[in-house]
Amino acid sequence: MKILVPVTEVTTVEDEFEIEGTAIADRYLGADLNEWDEYAIEEAVQLQEAGLADEIVTVTIGPDDCEQTIRQALAKGPDRAIRVWDDALADVDLLDVGLKSQILAAVVDAEEPDLVLSGVQSGDDSFGATGVTLADAVGYEWAAVVNHLAHDFDDDTASVRRELEGGVEELTDVELPAVLTIQTGINEPRYASLRGIRQAQRKPLEVQDLADLGIDADGLESALTLEEMAEPESETDVTVWEGDADETAAELADLLREKGVAQ
Repeated sequence: MKILVPVTEVTTVEDEFEIEGTAIADRYLGADLNEWDEYAIEEAVQLQEAGLADEIVTVTIGPDDCEQTIRQALAKGPDRAIRVWDDALADVDLLDVGLKSQILAAVVDAEEPDLVLSGVQSGDDSFGATGVTLADAVGYEWAAVVNHLAHDFDDDTASVRRELEGGVEELTDVELPAVLTIQTGINEPRYASLRGIRQAQRKPLEVQDLADLGIDADGLESALTLEEMAEPESETDVTVWEGDADETAAELADLLREKGVAQ
């Protein structure tokens, strides 16, 4: 069985930052492996360790700068990686779900995985829809927000437990090939060992552009446009008192009486 794991590099932001136009100033930004994707990688690696998967491939849409994050993912166990990028993508304001799934669908067509394990969402855009949109595009069955996956695939069927609204959980079977979007908590992602980090530097990382995937760059168009960015205003004020318990208790009592909470 071949498993494909889409991996996303997410943008991290410092607590204090400044907005310049429609973006946060670069000096306040960092990058990291998406949290949800770590759980998807771990689940794939556990399946391989159980003898159920022959190969794990990660795929990332991103420029040269994200290769360090890809190596970070490879250090956790996958066998090889694919990075997709094209100059045409650099001109897109925001890669929406439709555009991402179109690119990933081309990778699925080329790789023909039996199972795609995708994080439920990314920590920056938080669309939460790329996995299921990909499944629809390639005609795979799917299950979303999976928090348990049985490590046996009798009759090419995956038995999963998934979260629904209101704390309800659903047990269901999904026939392979399939796309499963993985929720945090399904496992405990491993730290990359020193040996894994060293091995990751030697693992294959193939770079493909849109032409390699048979996608017409001229036809690319995102349904979303980033018009404005602003920091939301705080709706509440916070008062912090310093001092011993007697002093702060008296000040809190005065505030409560002022607000009409206590008489």
